[in-house]
Amino acid sequence: MKAALYALTLTLYASAASSASADKITPAQAKDHVGKHATVCGVVASANFATRSSRQPTFLNLDKPYPDHVFTAVIWIEDRPKFGKPETLKGKRVCVSGLVEEYRGKPQIVLQEADQLRPE
Repeated sequence: MKAALYALTLTLYASAASSASADKITPAQAKDHVGKHATVCGVVASANFATRSSRQPTFLNLDKPYPDHVFTAVIWIEDRPKFGKPETLKGKRVCVSGLVEEYRGKPQIVLQEADQLRPE
C-alpha cells in the first residue's frame, strides 16, 4: 500500500513539473493564450511607473519596448508596494504568471501578488 501511494505521489510531482515547464510561453505567444492562465517569460524591454495616469500603473513590457510592445505586465498602484520598484527590472529576464487578458489589442497580465513575478 505504501509503495503504491509513493509511486502515485512521484507520478503527480513529475506531472506537475512537466506541465509547469510546458506552460511557459514567450511574450509573442501570449496573444494566442488570451483567457487562459499562463507563465510568460522574457526580458523587460521597457518599464514605466505612470504616476500621472489614473490608478498609477507600472508597465513592464517584455521583449519589445513600448510602443512596439507585444506583451505587458501591469501593476496597479495599490499592489505596487508588494513589488518594490519593479521598473528596476529593465534589462532583466523575468517570468510573470496569471490570466492573460487583452487590452487594446495587446496581451497583458495584471500582477496583484509578488509571487506572480519572478526572475528567470
